[in-house]
Amino acid sequence: MGQAKEAGISSEEITEFLKGTIPDVIPGEQKLAVCYAQHWAETDADPDKDLQAEVTETYGEAGFQTISMVLRMIRMGNLLGNTVDYFLFKLSFGKLGV
Repeated sequence: MGQAKEAGISSEEITEFLKGTIPDVIPGEQKLAVCYAQHWAETDADPDKDLQAEVTETYGEAGFQTISMVLRMIRMGNLLGNTVDYFLFKLSFGKLGV
């Protein structure tokens, strides 16, 4: 949450994202990318092919590849963080992590 605030995202916007909704303040040209990112996360990185095609058509192949790379990097960071947290929890007999 700290990094989001540093990037200029308001508390209200963060709250909207955490509810699973897309805030109205997202610029129109970015809404599809944000919706795609949300869909990508909710489908466990297995998005609808038609939506992928729409994103590619809207942002171009390079734009789609950039969005995909960022999503994979975020996912990898989350998975690694969760794994480290779990190991800390187990190794400390529940005193650290989780």
